[in-house]
Amino acid sequence: MTNRSNLFLVTFITLARFPLVILFFIGALFFVKYPSTWLFFTSFAMLVLAAVTDLFDGYLARKLNVVTKFGAHADPLMDKFFYLSTLPLLVYVASMNQHNTHAIFLLVMTVFFLSRDQWVTFLRSIGSLYEVSGGANWSGKMRTAINFPMICIIYFVEEAPTLQIIGDWVMYIMEGAAFISNFISLYIYTRNYWPYLLKSTGSK
Repeated sequence: MTNRSNLFLVTFITLARFPLVILFFIGALFFVKYPSTWLFFTSFAMLVLAAVTDLFDGYLARKLNVVTKFGAHADPLMDKFFYLSTLPLLVYVASMNQHNTHAIFLLVMTVFFLSRDQWVTFLRSIGSLYEVSGGANWSGKMRTAINFPMICIIYFVEEAPTLQIIGDWVMYIMEGAAFISNFISLYIYTRNYWPYLLKSTGSK
């Protein structure tokens, strides 16, 4: 494959996260009203595929040597679409299943996660004024590596119409790990961008 073909492949995988997660969102809403096994697994497959794209686009970009500034910014944008589509939906399905305590917990998690994303976007915009790379660091990658599988597991535990093969305890452990990874990522990004944030205020 040519370098241009490699770049197209990686970009396609990155951008595919958005339509895949939207298809999951639509299918999941229909499943609530019209439950069927095939609809659940079709929607769940879209969710898993959307999560897996994050694993392969970064790996292939480095392996094929097609890392670009566009990709560095498009990847976190696609992550935001993923969270915006899935986290509120998890709150909804937990509430519909009358798991009220879990729904409240997921609601708090949703606000925390989305607030972190907005803060990091703000920091990146400040960093761009000083030509700082907007690419994700290790803490952001760790956060995604924990959160995407966690979201898939939560949805499966809440909505799977067949015999459960994943215990609630797995879900709760991953949610705890997700909270910790979110705090770590928030701290690391803030620490890394803090000097530029101070510069932008005129402080020395």
